[in-house]
Amino acid sequence: MPLFAIGLNHDSAPVAIRESLAFNADTLGDALQDAKSETGADEVAILSTCNRTEIYIRLPHTDPEVVIGWLTRRQQVELRKVRPHLYVRRSTDAMRHLMRVSAGLDSLVLGEPQILGQVKDAYHKAASAGSLGAVLERLFQHAFSVAKQVRTDTDIGSNPISVAFAAVTMAKQIFDDFPKRTAVLVGAGETIELVARHLAQQGIGRVLVANRNIERAKRLAEAHDGEAMSLNDLPRRLHEADVVVSSTGSSLPILGKGTAERAVRSRRHKPMFMLDLAVPRDIEPEAGEMDDVYLYTVDDLRGVVAENMRSRQEAAAQAEAIVDRQVRQYLEWRRARDAGEAIRTFRERAHSYARATRAQAERQLARGDDPSEVLEWLTHTLTRRLIHAPTVGLRAAAATGDRTRIQHALETLAIEQQVAEQRPGEGDDSEQAGADGGQARGDRRAAGGS
Repeated sequence: MPLFAIGLNHDSAPVAIRESLAFNADTLGDALQDAKSETGADEVAILSTCNRTEIYIRLPHTDPEVVIGWLTRRQQVELRKVRPHLYVRRSTDAMRHLMRVSAGLDSLVLGEPQILGQVKDAYHKAASAGSLGAVLERLFQHAFSVAKQVRTDTDIGSNPISVAFAAVTMAKQIFDDFPKRTAVLVGAGETIELVARHLAQQGIGRVLVANRNIERAKRLAEAHDGEAMSLNDLPRRLHEADVVVSSTGSSLPILGKGTAERAVRSRRHKPMFMLDLAVPRDIEPEAGEMDDVYLYTVDDLRGVVAENMRSRQEAAAQAEAIVDRQVRQYLEWRRARDAGEAIRTFRERAHSYARATRAQAERQLARGDDPSEVLEWLTHTLTRRLIHAPTVGLRAAAATGDRTRIQHALETLAIEQQVAEQRPGEGDDSEQAGADGGQARGDRRAAGGS
């Protein structure tokens, strides 16, 4: 079954398109089951983050459009709008893609560590949904190994370059008096935790954390001498914020233009920096139309990120070499697995032939046929059945002049002789005579009542 990686990311699609295909974590299990049943997939895993939505899938056919059709129907998006932004990776390219993603080599911020946790979440959700099999299971394990080795053996994570770091860098470019400023953080996930840490390192004056789960908000706020509040309190206290950074898993906006307008009026039109790191977006884009609001999304961080990327380029080259090695190791495992399946199939077929032929021989003996003739029939019939398929394959290769295929077949069948130049028809007559003689003996057995 072919393996595919199908999706879009920050390079192929703007945030408006990415958010239209993003999956809600609460419904991902149902989506995995739906994907299997609707596409006929053997295995499937879905990775959905603010920067990408990707489906890793093994299909019983070679048509990825089936998956793309399912994806757009499931997310209720018009195919024509998203099709130009989608990419399809096949086989080795799909394997390599997941390993590069896990190591942070395909991220907006080169080498950022958060993506590994997100890939692990995708893996665990697929495992819980029962949509993982041996092939994807092993592929994800190789991807995790790549990420670990890249972190251990290269300097790709030595400098604090991340979306969170870039967000704080951008905020500090707007406000040079950080110790006098207040930051409101919406959400309490890993990205917001990193933002809070970088804000503290840059000397932010005060931190307020708003989250649906107030206990999580309290834990994060207390770690940075801040204050927690519920999302319901956010509209009432938004005017206190000089900096707003939001990253939640909400499927609908949390902050609308009206809320932002009221906050700006209460601030007497002092500037407010708002950074929406969520996909789907937490802040209505219309909020950025106001003169005193500076609203940015993850796509706007590219310039800040680019300035801090140079130090990671050499490490990235080393990381790519690690990916190459892991891809080779995974392919070796796949080939060995495929060979094992072929061997099991061949053996099962041989045993089936043997059982069927023995049953026929036993019926002949029960009728009183000559045991020596039955034994001869048994030997010839079983041999003929076992060598039929290889013989047909060799003849087909000979007919097309495919000497490489013939040589491989001879090696596989442990036939030591090399393919020699033969006169036209040489060797064919004797083989056919043996086959005809065997057929004649089989016919005599049949005439005797077999």
